[in-house]
Amino acid sequence: MPTDTPALEIRGLRKSYRHGSTALKGIDLTVYPGEFFALLGPNGAGKTTTIGILTSLVTKTEGKIRVFGIDHDKKSAEARALMGVVPQEINFNLFERVADIVINQAGYYGVPRAIARPRCQQLLEGLDLWPYREAMARTLSGGFKRRLMIARALIHEPRLLILDEPTAGVDVEMRHETWSFLRTLNLSGTTIILTTHYLEEAELLCERLAIIHQGAIVAQGRKRDLLELLNQQTYILDLFEPLATLPDLPIRNIQLLDPHQIEIVIDRNEDLNPIFEVLASHHIRVQSLRNKSNRLEELFLNLTGGVRDSHT
Repeated sequence: MPTDTPALEIRGLRKSYRHGSTALKGIDLTVYPGEFFALLGPNGAGKTTTIGILTSLVTKTEGKIRVFGIDHDKKSAEARALMGVVPQEINFNLFERVADIVINQAGYYGVPRAIARPRCQQLLEGLDLWPYREAMARTLSGGFKRRLMIARALIHEPRLLILDEPTAGVDVEMRHETWSFLRTLNLSGTTIILTTHYLEEAELLCERLAIIHQGAIVAQGRKRDLLELLNQQTYILDLFEPLATLPDLPIRNIQLLDPHQIEIVIDRNEDLNPIFEVLASHHIRVQSLRNKSNRLEELFLNLTGGVRDSHT
């Protein structure tokens, strides 16, 4: 485990409302410098509330937050200056030029325009937005608007970037291009916290993660360690020849999904070879094998009671 001062340290964070509901139930969260960290959870779990507190848009009920060791309560402006945030919703002036949106944002952090302009060009080029620098933001596609949000969040060179659903509604090609940009940014030293409802995105980009459910952290740690919590795996077997019915087989948890597919549920450490041998003895030939869902999705569903939608 890293021994550096955490990039983000949250202890006992609570948020309650006057009408009696509690959005956060004393969560603890630690993100280390240089990490690409995923915060996952279903709708209403508390992800966006947590981000709102970090950006001072939401007032916490209690708890302590430190950003690179800086007390968020005592030195709020200093702590916020270390962060760049990309919210879920598009919140820039749609009738402003693309480059102006990024350069003007720099002024809020005291970055001179002489410095902001070359930074803006570098960011827009990296996000393929430079050809649109003179265009009104409203003319951009949805995917490019989200990229503009990322450029704006990075103009003051924050050490910690927080991305709240950054690729929601973005097509597959643009999503992969955005992933490539974020990987490069992370490798350059920027710590990134990602919330996403695309679990394959978290699986691909992040080594550590936390899952929040009903205002509480239900799992936190290295991805590979958390996946060890899974007791079973579900496989889909594609068959060469169709089956009208499944013969009586000495195999637990097996069913015929359609004439060309069998589903098998096995224990995590169970060997598949004996199963293949039984199938072969009944002249059932397997063409291919795959997981029914990615393992992170299985873990997520197990810990959140089967809730698939992770928007907050």
